[in-house]
Order: sequence, then structure tokens, then C-alpha cells
Amino acid sequence: MASNEQPPCMRNGRTHGANVPKILVVGGGYAGFYTAWKLEKKLRRDEAEVTVVDPRPYMTYQPFLPEVLAGSVEARHAAVSLRRHLRRTNIVAGMVTAIDHGHKTVTVAAPDGPDFTLVYDIIVVTVGAVTRKFPIPGVAEQAIGMKHVEEAVAIRDRLLVAFDRASVLKPGPERKRLLTVSFVGGGFAGVEGFGELLSLATALLKSYPELSITELDFHLIEAQGRILPEVAADTGRWVVRSLEKRGARIHLNTQLRSAENGHVVLSTGEEFDSELIVWTAGNAANPVIATHTDLPTNERGLLTVRADLRVGTDTAPVADAWAIGDNAAVPDLSSEISGAKTVPNAQHAVRQGKRLAANILATIRGRRAKKYVHHNLGVVATLGFGHGVFQFGRIVIKGFPAWLMHRGYHVLAIPSWERKIRVLAVWLTADVFGRDIVSLMSVQHPREAFVAGGTPHARSIDDVTANRT
Repeated sequence: MASNEQPPCMRNGRTHGANVPKILVVGGGYAGFYTAWKLEKKLRRDEAEVTVVDPRPYMTYQPFLPEVLAGSVEARHAAVSLRRHLRRTNIVAGMVTAIDHGHKTVTVAAPDGPDFTLVYDIIVVTVGAVTRKFPIPGVAEQAIGMKHVEEAVAIRDRLLVAFDRASVLKPGPERKRLLTVSFVGGGFAGVEGFGELLSLATALLKSYPELSITELDFHLIEAQGRILPEVAADTGRWVVRSLEKRGARIHLNTQLRSAENGHVVLSTGEEFDSELIVWTAGNAANPVIATHTDLPTNERGLLTVRADLRVGTDTAPVADAWAIGDNAAVPDLSSEISGAKTVPNAQHAVRQGKRLAANILATIRGRRAKKYVHHNLGVVATLGFGHGVFQFGRIVIKGFPAWLMHRGYHVLAIPSWERKIRVLAVWLTADVFGRDIVSLMSVQHPREAFVAGGTPHARSIDDVTANRT
């Protein structure tokens, strides 16, 4: 049962009096971070109190996850600390599990201790989406997602460890399995991650003379007949050809049937063993929005949002409720298609956050909120070191120039000069000296060496005892 007691950070934090409106931002991702960041800069100190609730203490800059995966960007540099950059905002470490707008309260599950409630005057819902999963045998046990920093780091470390293990084996089924990688999902996240990991694997061969490029087996599995639906069909086909020239295998119109014990079975009948399986097959509605709120949602489980980013419709707006990002069906006023919604990407999330902060400020000061309109700046994707693709309308740029454009755009887009400089520094050193190829997978088991005490292959106290006897 939830407690009504406020957490210490709310009792002793940056409060401004009982009459000051309390703005609650649910979610500290792109959209939530930018909303709070811009509110901090524009609100007077006595004008409102802002609180952000998120289970993670940082905002993940997801466009850098493929490069984190490949070791081109340091993991910490793709994470922006909420407390360091939101200095006038109350930060609550916890997960909102229910939103009761009728009573203007949310229920928060804390990492430790009982659940508690927070009261607000204005709510901003930016909890984002979750990874869409299907009941495919073995996926839950074997696959890794790619929405968070820790997942990208784990993927990289597993590949590096697989190379070390394979290098001491003779050619055969086990060595083949260790050097086989499978990505499920041909959207931007899947294709970028796949291309970057392929680039890393190819570069690793210089340090592993025991292994050959012919032993690498990279599979990209997509249920539809094309990849990268955000670009033109011709551009998507070029990306497929580019990846295939680098040794990849692209499976279009193909579904994953099973992945039990790492044994991949495809709908085409093909089967193979894969040490690493990465799941990037789209997003699903956040369960908090789909089933745990009284705010209006559409048939997909997304919040119904007006063009000015208020929750509700033009005829039935919901007072004091706003929503943006992947959990909201925001009208795309720049589209010629009637009823079109903005696509869930960083380009929109950042700009929606800025517009929403301005709209909330306007309503507090008695002015009219403006509609969100953003014309697409094009799409750009990295396909591995020195490889990329950019498309804006009929303009398509491929290869190295597009890769440079990808880096230039995202180093400008990541918030704060501190993060920009850190990323640029890592890129420069990696370009000059090469990527760091040290795996830190052992940090996932920090007590292993202490417990094992030098006993070979000991993984636990029970293993040590068994070995000693």
C-alpha cells in the first residue's frame, strides 16, 4: 500500500511555498529532461517548483548507443546526469506506477522502502515506450535489448569475450557459435547497432590473428520486406547491399521462430547457433500509460495529445496535463497526411520538450500555448566506422560524408558543452589510436575473483567448495 508521506527530497528540497504551482515531470529521458532543463532556464525562482521522477539518475542519449556498443563513445558520455544539469529541480529516484489525474497524484515505487504518493498541480508525462517483445521461445532468456547504456555495454563486452574464447579453440561448431551474432529488427536502432558491431568485429581481427573474417557470421533478421522504413526504398536497398559487401547476412521477410539455448530458428527454415542475440524489434506502449492512468489514450495505448501538446482533444482538453515523446500521439502538422502523428525519435523529442516548456510557461503567465510544428531535417544513420547514410527528401548522401554528418549532428544535439567536449575527445583519441578493445564484462560479477581465490573457473562459493573436494 502506498504511503502518503513525501520523500525527503521533497520535504527538504527546492520548495518555494504552498502557493507555488508544482510541475511534475514523469520520466527523465529526452523529452522529460529537455522540458525540465528549459523550464529551469525560463522560470523565475518564485514562479513554480519542478520535480522529475525517474528510476535512473541520468538521461540516456540513445543515438550514441550504437557507438557505445562499438567502443567509439565512452558509456558514461552517452548518459547525462539529471542532478548535475537540473540544479533547480527536485529529482526523485523512483518509478511512477500509476497516475490519478482526477486527484492530481502519482504513485511512486521507490528503490527501497514502501511506495509513496506525490501531489502535483501540473503534470508532464514523458515515460517513453518499452521494448516490444513477442512470446518467442528463448528470447526472454537469451536476447539483450538496446535502449539503455548498460545494454550497449553488455553487447560490446560479450562480443569481446567471445573473441577471446574463440581464439583458443580449434575451428569447429563451438568456435563458429561464438563468432555468430544475430540482430532482430531492421529499424534505425537495429541497423545502426548491427553496422557498428560489425565494424568493431572486423577491426578486432587485426588483434586476433588466430581468427579469420570468413568465420564471422553476422545476421540481421527483419520481418518486413525492407529495412529502415524512414528512408526511401532505394536507399534501404543500398544499405542492405553495403552491409552484405562487408560480410553480413540480411534476412528480409523473415521471422524469428525460436532462440532457445542460443539456437536460432528462422521462418525460412534456416537454423544456426548464435552466441549473441540482440532484440531491437520495435517499441510497445508503456504499461503505466496503457493501463494505470485515467488520462485518455488511443487504441495503441498512447496518450491522446493535441497539437499544443496538451493531453486530450480540441473539443475535450484535459486541464493541467501535458505529454510528449514516445508515450504520446502528437499530431504531425508538417505532414500532408491527415491524422499523421510525429514519429518517435530524438529529433522530435528534443524539440517537443523545448516547445512544451515554453507552453507551460505561457499558460502560467496567462498567455496562449502554441502548436508544435517541426519540419523534418532528414534522417541520418551510422552503419559502422566510416560508413553512413543521410536522406532529406530526394537528397541522399552515402558513405564517409554521411558518417561525418551523423557525428556532427549528434555532437551538436547532445546537451551541455561538457558532454560535447568529452565525446569529441574520445572520438579524436579513437581515430588516432584505435578503439579500446578491453572487455569489462567481469564487473558484472565483482566478487568472483574474491570468492574463487585463484580456483580455476570457480563462479560461486558452492563451485569453490566442489573444486576443493
